Amino acid sequence: MKRNYLTVTTITLGLLLGCSTDKLEQINPNQYTTETYYNNAAELVKGVNAVYAIWQSYNLTGREWFFLHDLRGDEMTSGGGQLEAPRNQILIGAQIPGNPVAFSVWNGLYRAIHRANVVIDKGAEVTDNPTLTKRAIAEAKFLRALSYFDLVTLWGGVPLYTNYVTAVDGTKARATPAEVYQLITSDLQAIQADLPASYSGADLGRATRGAAAALLGRVYMQQGDYAKAKTEFQKVISSGLYRLTDEYDANFQEESENNAESLFEIGFSKIGDFNWDGDGNDGGANETMTRSQEYSAIGWRNLIPSASLLAEYEHTAKGDEKTDPRLGYNFYFIGDKFNNGARTLAEGDVQGNAQPFNGTTQKISWRKYTAMYKNAETFYTSGINMRIIRYADVLLGMAEAENETGNSAAAITLLNQVRARKSVAMPSYPTKAYPVNSKDEVFRAIMHERRVELAGEQIRNRDILRWRAQNKLKTEPISYFARGKQELLPIPQQELDNNGKLSQADQNPGY
Repeated sequence: MKRNYLTVTTITLGLLLGCSTDKLEQINPNQYTTETYYNNAAELVKGVNAVYAIWQSYNLTGREWFFLHDLRGDEMTSGGGQLEAPRNQILIGAQIPGNPVAFSVWNGLYRAIHRANVVIDKGAEVTDNPTLTKRAIAEAKFLRALSYFDLVTLWGGVPLYTNYVTAVDGTKARATPAEVYQLITSDLQAIQADLPASYSGADLGRATRGAAAALLGRVYMQQGDYAKAKTEFQKVISSGLYRLTDEYDANFQEESENNAESLFEIGFSKIGDFNWDGDGNDGGANETMTRSQEYSAIGWRNLIPSASLLAEYEHTAKGDEKTDPRLGYNFYFIGDKFNNGARTLAEGDVQGNAQPFNGTTQKISWRKYTAMYKNAETFYTSGINMRIIRYADVLLGMAEAENETGNSAAAITLLNQVRARKSVAMPSYPTKAYPVNSKDEVFRAIMHERRVELAGEQIRNRDILRWRAQNKLKTEPISYFARGKQELLPIPQQELDNNGKLSQADQNPGY
C-alpha cells in the first residue's frame, strides 16, 4: 500500500513510580490505549495498518528481512570489505546467538504478531460494521501467519502467542514446529472467506483471498504436503485474477507495482529518507527501503550474485540454444546502460569484488529491485515495493506439487508457461541441458527454473531447507553446511535472557 501508516498505540508495560500512598498516578484521558481504542471497525483497520507498518520497518522488508534470507541461501557472495561483520557472519555460517541482524528480524516479526493479536482480540468486541470487522481481523491473521511462517522456517519451534500480552510475565515457552504450523494453517484456512478477491483505490495492496491461498500453498509445500498445496495453488490459478506480466522486470520497478502478477507486496513510497536508527523508532514504518542502496552497482554493493547463481542461467556460450534474458534483467554487467539509457556502467563506477562468469572475472551486480534503471544516484533509498508473492512463484509451486503427486506432464506445461513470458521466451522443456523424461529430471528442471526466475526474491533459502529436509538435493548447495546445526538459526540470546519461560537449554542444536 502506498500510504503513510498510522501507528496505533499498543499497550506499554511498566512499573508505577510513586513511593507514597498520598500520590496517585494520573492517567492522561487523551492518550489512547488498547482499552480506549478499537471501538469500531475503522479503528480496527488503523490497527491493521500498524501491522503493515511493522512489515515496512527497518527490522523487516525495509532492510534486515531481505538481508537475512539472502545471506542464508546460495545466491549471494560478499561485495567486498564494505559488508558489515554481522552480515558476513551469516553469509559464511558463523552466526552466533547475539547476531544483531537475526535478532532484528526476530524482534520485528514478534512486533507484527503483537500488533496483529491486538486487532484479532479487540475485534471480537466490535459490532458496528461486521463486514469490515471480519476483513480487518482476516488481514491481521494473514500478517500473523506470514510472520510465524518466517519464524518457524528460520528458527524452528518458537514461542507461540495467540493473544496480545498484557502482563510482564506473559511470555511463552517454545512451541513445537508442528504447533506453529497448525496455527498458520488454521489462520490461512479460516480467513479466505473474509478477504476480498481484490481491492482498488487507497486499499490497493492489502492482503487478498488469493494471497492467503498462495501463502497456504507455500506452507503446505514446506511441510511436504503437496496434495494440499495443489488445492491452494489451484484456487489462485482458477480465479482468473492473475497473469504473468509481459515484461519480466515490471515486477521489480516502482512504476508497475500491484500489477496483474502481484499477489502480495509491501508498499513503499519515495517520501523522505530511510530511518537508519532501526529500533530507535520502535521498529515503525519506513516509506522508503534500502534494497537499491545496499545491492546496486553504483551503491554500496554489499552483496553480489554468487558464481553458482550466474552459472545457472542458460547461455549460448555454454552451448545452450538461447541466452536466458532473465540474466540481463536480474544483473548489471560492465557496459550495460542505466539511468534511462543515458549512462553506460563503467568499471570505475563499481566498487568491490569481481566474480567468475563464462571464463572471465568481472564485476557483476544485482539489477533486480535497484533504482538504477531510472537514475544515477549513488545514495538512494527507493520507493520500490517489496514483492512477497507473485504469480510466477504460484505456477512454479504448482509445478513442483504436480510433479510430486505423479503428474509430471502438467508440471512441464506449467514450467513452459513461465518460460514463455513475452520478454523471456525461452525454449520449452525438454532442452538439451534439461531433459524431462522422468520425475527426477522434471524436478531438476523445476529447481533450475525456480532459481533463475525467482533469484534474489527471498525464496531460495526456503527452497533449500525444504529440499534438504526431503532428501532431494543431489549435492549440498551451501558450502559451510553442517548437519545438526545450520538447518536453523540460533535463538537470539536477548530472547533467552529476557523470556522467563526460556533457558539456555532451549537453544537450537550446535549453538
